Amino acid sequence: QVQLVESGGGLVQAGGSLRLSCAASGRTFSSYALGWFRQAPGKQRELVAAITSGGSTISGDSVKGRFTISRDNANNTVYLQMNSLKPEDTAVYYCAASRSFRGSNWSAYDYWGQGTQVTVSS
Repeated sequence: QVQLVESGGGLVQAGGSLRLSCAASGRTFSSYALGWFRQAPGKQRELVAAITSGGSTISGDSVKGRFTISRDNANNTVYLQMNSLKPEDTAVYYCAASRSFRGSNWSAYDYWGQGTQVTVSS
């Protein structure tokens, strides 16, 4: 069992930056693939970025070049650095974990955090 707790969301002006953190429980954190997803009101959940247990990453097209996912296995934490934020980045951001890499297939992830709100004002 893995428990995920996100933090770091908030209100920021367009062009600003935020760093989200997701702290995980469990002794096998390093073996899990991890992902950040987001969901805005009335829209489908979408992949923001994902990282394999080995550190390879993928990103959604809308955030490439602006957002970076990373992981710290020593501290059981995955991060999402968000730069050059835009109003369209406003959403609830979720951290997810899976035993094998699932990429953008959000329904296949095994564990989810409760989400953290990110609001970008224009």
